[in-house]
Amino acid sequence: MQVTVTDAAEQHRYEGRVDGELAAVAEYIRTPELVVFTHTEVLRGHEGRGISSELVRQALDDVRGQQLKVLPLCPFVAGWMQRHAADYGDLEYRSRTSITPATA
Repeated sequence: MQVTVTDAAEQHRYEGRVDGELAAVAEYIRTPELVVFTHTEVLRGHEGRGISSELVRQALDDVRGQQLKVLPLCPFVAGWMQRHAADYGDLEYRSRTSITPATA
């Protein structure tokens, strides 16, 4: 099975297709410096075949190619990135601000 992933930018999502049929989506919000993944969904009849994992892998490869970072608010994307930290951990957005506790 081959999953074809495209960035449907006008719909703010990556789409995973199998044999031309939409099988999964990864919704996002794009900013100038990062992509916030908000929701991933596998459509009925396509569950349990690894489609969402392939969708996320290809989406993250695309984000890397654009030299952007990823803020994974979607639990699936966050878990996937954690499981593949050796290869994709460098993409995770880290805030450049820090909070210093007030001293009493």
